[in-house]
Amino acid sequence: MGSRPRFIDDLSRAASDAPGPPPLTPLSDDALLDAYSRTVIGALERVQQAVAFISVERRLPGAAAGRERGGTGSGFIFTPDGYLLTNSHVVHGATHIQVTLADGAKFDADLVGDDPGSDLAVLRIGSPEPLPHVELGDSSKLRVGQIAIAVGNPLGLAQTVTTGVVSALGRSLRSNSGRMIYDVIQTDAALNPGNSGGPLINSAGQVIGVNTAIIPGAQAICFATAIDTAKWVIMQIFAHGRVRRAYIGVAGTTTPLSRRVQRYFGLTAQSAVHVMEIVKGSPAATGGLRTDDTIVAVDSQPVQDVDALQRTLDASRIDKPVNVTVLRGAQRLELTVTPVEQTS
Repeated sequence: MGSRPRFIDDLSRAASDAPGPPPLTPLSDDALLDAYSRTVIGALERVQQAVAFISVERRLPGAAAGRERGGTGSGFIFTPDGYLLTNSHVVHGATHIQVTLADGAKFDADLVGDDPGSDLAVLRIGSPEPLPHVELGDSSKLRVGQIAIAVGNPLGLAQTVTTGVVSALGRSLRSNSGRMIYDVIQTDAALNPGNSGGPLINSAGQVIGVNTAIIPGAQAICFATAIDTAKWVIMQIFAHGRVRRAYIGVAGTTTPLSRRVQRYFGLTAQSAVHVMEIVKGSPAATGGLRTDDTIVAVDSQPVQDVDALQRTLDASRIDKPVNVTVLRGAQRLELTVTPVEQTS
């Protein structure tokens, strides 16, 4: 065999003379965290100490009267002096309510107000020191696709965190009382029994909803009551000890209005309420509303979403005729409806 080509020897010498790769510098755990993980951890740190485990006792009816049945759920402190928000179905009918905080401290809780119609309830615990509390966000600014983080105690597993996105907005959901809860947030952040009443938070750690329900047998379809609805319920409970509502008997969903429809009818709002159901014999039925009508105003006040309609129908409207503006096909109609007080 002939001698090795000279350029191979030159490459070998160049390789032996070249400096080796720099030594690897171990990265800290913080440096290895990606932006999503840092966002979730940061948001969780803002609320975790304010999320509570709620256990209740209820007396059993009938032959088992006198015996107690337990139940559990979640809740969160929203004021430093110990007011908590949770679901009505977690505490409704309870004879004793106990709240356990993230640091293990236990408190007996008083029920301040209970609203099965929105599946929300306010509790109060006593503490000599200010308590960690959450910041309530603004659910009107939510966008489909943004991060949603659920915190709670599913199946008794305290301080469990699941993440996902806001899957849809403006849903309607029937509560345990049979009434419709409006302006519900749909999310794919996993919920399980025991998550009820816990906070749904955004990437800034602000509460955007109260985790409420799942659809049995479905995957990644979970619901939370919008925090703007919860704020209204809290104020009603603080003012009256309960929520007084005017009732007209419609179930609806928020629907966008096209620019063509806005121009044709001279509307400024970009959305309205599409009527999905009319309760037989209700004020809405008596006043002439129909399924598939679109409610755009009440007493000339624009109704841009279901939550706005719900807020408009407050206690001041009970037994007083109101003018409801609806779109029906190519017609704009003015109907007179007299709300009654919602009884349950």
